[in-house]
Amino acid sequence: MTPTLTPPPETQARPVSGERCDRCSASAKLRITLAGGDDLVFCGHHANKYAENLAKIAVDFIADAEFDWRGSDMLASKN
Repeated sequence: MTPTLTPPPETQARPVSGERCDRCSASAKLRITLAGGDDLVFCGHHANKYAENLAKIAVDFIADAEFDWRGSDMLASKN
């Protein structure tokens, strides 16, 4: 039997090409973490369209390296 490595639960996963936006099913570019520990995943269009509201409810976020999320400054100033 081949052992499988599993990341620790506290490790946050980056949006990957196989994940889809929770709003429109486009390729995911942003994952936000809510206070309760749940995640929401968005394409670049919807992440930026709802940036102000997402920054209000997010406790953390991870974006693809090539994606510049408008809400990152808002979230940083909140913390």
